[in-house]
Amino acid sequence: MLRSRSYEAIPDKDEVGSPEITERRRRKFHRLCTCKCCMAATGTSLVVVFAVVFSLYLVNGGPLHASCTIDWGFSQNCSSVNASLIKQISKWNTSDNCKNGGEKCLYKFVSASKTELTATHTTPVHMYVDDLTFTFTDSQTPPTKCRVKAHSTSETWYAHLDFSTNYCNLRNLAEGAGLTELPNFTELTSDKICTQYSSRNCTKY
Repeated sequence: MLRSRSYEAIPDKDEVGSPEITERRRRKFHRLCTCKCCMAATGTSLVVVFAVVFSLYLVNGGPLHASCTIDWGFSQNCSSVNASLIKQISKWNTSDNCKNGGEKCLYKFVSASKTELTATHTTPVHMYVDDLTFTFTDSQTPPTKCRVKAHSTSETWYAHLDFSTNYCNLRNLAEGAGLTELPNFTELTSDKICTQYSSRNCTKY
């Protein structure tokens, strides 16, 4: 008959040994039991978390993970849009701009190429970090010269709702750079691809 290894630490009734040996075996047994209980509890917690997230997804119809994807159109060339975003990231690099509230601060440049810009944004209160990616594509459909796929996603793995933070991470940066005021600017997104977009409040977030 096979035995679980958990019981290997229990001394048999007829087994002869000193009190010290018996005590060591009992302690080992209790450690094994505690370990297994912890693992079971952790597994149960993860199942509950995923069940809640999936339920929220079914109710809200948005992304499973807190994130936002936006399609922007500009009548300026992509190199100009790219440079404007980089400049604004640098301008809002510290927490100075958030002294009176809002989250237009703590942006950090990561990398840039002709077709892609990456950065991060850290929320000033709870210090959550979000990853930002801007993908640039030349457009052949006048008056649009450049299309930008802007994406923000939370690094916090269990985040589902974000009070529109990921949308505002992107929108605030574009507004700060003056890009949203340029002629023929267009923006396309929705609750399906952008968490809590319809309840956005970028003055606060």
